[in-house]
Amino acid sequence: MKQYQIIFSDVDGTLLNNERGLSHNTISAVKHLKGHIPFVLVSSRMPKQMEYLQRQLGILELPLIAYNGALVREGEQVLHSTEIPLSIAEQIVLHNEETFDGQIHISLYHNDLWYAPADDFWAKCEAHNTRTEPQILSNRAAIEQWKAEGVGVHKLMLMGEEALIDEMFRLLIEQFSSDLHIYRGKETYIEVSDAKVSKLTGIKLLLEKKYHLPLSAVVAFGDNYNDLEMIEGVGCGVAVANARQEVKQVADYITTHHKEDGVAHFLKEHLVANQK
Repeated sequence: MKQYQIIFSDVDGTLLNNERGLSHNTISAVKHLKGHIPFVLVSSRMPKQMEYLQRQLGILELPLIAYNGALVREGEQVLHSTEIPLSIAEQIVLHNEETFDGQIHISLYHNDLWYAPADDFWAKCEAHNTRTEPQILSNRAAIEQWKAEGVGVHKLMLMGEEALIDEMFRLLIEQFSSDLHIYRGKETYIEVSDAKVSKLTGIKLLLEKKYHLPLSAVVAFGDNYNDLEMIEGVGCGVAVANARQEVKQVADYITTHHKEDGVAHFLKEHLVANQK
């Protein structure tokens, strides 16, 4: 295999196992690459939800790409930030109130702040999955606070029963597809970021500003729709076996299922051996 110089990996459904944690095999494979090939996390998660994984992998000193490329950080230093205007966030909250009687849970994110409107089923699920607790604040109060601070929203997460999410997804696509990147992480989730960013734009920024490498030098791992552009755009795109069919179709390799340590399996077979 060609000598690649940097690795980017999605987190949920790709790097984590069936317990939403890092397996011993995965930690071992990444640690074997340390000092040879940087291993950078790229996710729809907030930074705080990625840093505990970085710590376990021994890569806390490396940058990360959060919110599908909307925020790129190295430690506490912000290398790039693209926010959704609060006026658009307000419109989405209003649609939820008027069309869905507020039945859809909308979490709002900015940098390491996560505001959930209630400590409900959806907040508890997300807290369990990401090992991070939200601050409880209504959508309107959170938006007013950020207006006063002059900041926008890095991500909106909409969660609810599948039928409601179906309808909201159609509404968002009809009204905001030119301004927002809107995708369904699962049947009951919609994740929203600014249309100008993607995981690939975050990778390009890090390659230009920090690593001074071409896209052809990159290996990237992913599974979902928000990984599609990244997998297609890098030198070696690797889909896990559980990936969406559209992701598999543009991948250069398909590794094993994320529950079978697909990332570690590929690393050990193609990259770790070369570093010994």
